[in-house]
Formats: sequence, C-alpha cells, structure tokens
Amino acid sequence: MTRDPDASAGRYASPPCMAAEVDPAYFDPLAVDPEQARDVARWRKAERARLRGERDRLSVADRQAAGAALCRHLAALIGKRFGGARGRVFSAYWPIKGEPDLRPLMAELHHAGVLIALPLVEVKAAPLVFRRWTPDTRMVRGDWNIPVPPPEAEAVTPEIALAPLVGWTHDGYRLGYGGGYFDRTLAALSPRPFTIGVGFQTARLETIYPQPHDIRLDLIVTDAGPRDGGGGA
Repeated sequence: MTRDPDASAGRYASPPCMAAEVDPAYFDPLAVDPEQARDVARWRKAERARLRGERDRLSVADRQAAGAALCRHLAALIGKRFGGARGRVFSAYWPIKGEPDLRPLMAELHHAGVLIALPLVEVKAAPLVFRRWTPDTRMVRGDWNIPVPPPEAEAVTPEIALAPLVGWTHDGYRLGYGGGYFDRTLAALSPRPFTIGVGFQTARLETIYPQPHDIRLDLIVTDAGPRDGGGGA
C-alpha cells in the first residue's frame, strides 16, 4: 500500500541485531530504551528484505494459486462471519510488490452488494483515506504510482479492512512495509474496523518484538486459511 522507506536506504556498517535469538520477554514493551527500539527497527528492516526477497522469487503460477486460495478463504470468512457483508464497507487493496492479487474477490463482493473501498495516501505521514471502488472505476495514479480511485470517488469509512502482510505472527501482529501508515490509520479510526491481515503462509514469524505503535490485528488469513491468534480470533 505504501512505498518501502527502506528500499533506497544504504546498508548498515554492522549486521542486524540478534533480536531474533533473544526471548521476546527481554524486550521492554513500552520501548523506553532507545537502543532497544533501534535494534528492533534494524531487525525488522532485515526481515522485510528477507521476506520480500522470498516473495519475489515465487513463480507466477505459485503466486496465482496463493491469490486464488486467499480469495476463497476470505469469501468464505466474510460469508460466515459477516453474513456476506451486503451494504457494508469493505476495504481491500490494489496488489503491488508481489502481493497476492485479490481483485477477483473485490469484484465478486461488489456484485454481491458489498461496498468496496481502496486506501490511499492523501497527506504524507497522516492516516490513510478510503475511496469507493467498483469494477468500472477509472483508476488514476496515486503516490508512488499505485492505482487509486479518482478524487471524485465517494469517501467512505471501512467497517472491515484488509491489511497486507510482509510478515505475521501467531498472536496477530503484522510486519508491514515500515511506513507506519496502516497502524496510524487504525489508531485514528473510531470505531475501529474489523481488521484482517492477508499474506503468505510462509511469511510467519515467531515475533516482531511489538512496540507501542504496533496494533494487533483481529484475524490473519493466509493461503492456508485463517490462522490462530489475533485480537478477534
């Protein structure tokens, strides 16, 4: 959804910290230790690069199969948990950076009466905004050339929102692209939408060493189906 701020940064002179080999309980949950916060940030940068590299190496066939499986699992979940969500606002996202393609699900839900929204950056370092999308929407280029609905599209507030995952944990935390936009958005929305992290099963992590700004997701769905954990699971 947003550009990876680490993509053009130079390499560190020293290797990433060994946070992955330290018990998570060692880390201060309030992140009052600036050195600890820096170590976690460096570890996350390395994990993003590793996981995105693995994702980029997937074959076209494997990526298509994962996307189709995710569409099936999400459609079943929305039918079971939200009664199909007809008339409700459901925020998805346009696939970028090797993400699974959920556009078939978006079209299917639209035809079933669900109001589909897409997020976009309207103001840098601010919460995302959401605009209505239909299969007939004339998309325009937004920040970082990501296709988005045009300014005249209806502004909406999601009741159910998908969050793209670079990595995920069994207890419902998300490793994103590092820009902080999604966590900032969830913190600003009231009431908060039911939030579903979406990604590849192979991107599971033991922990992301949660920091105060990290918001736990309600549920995680991968190509293998809904995963245990999350605030609403």
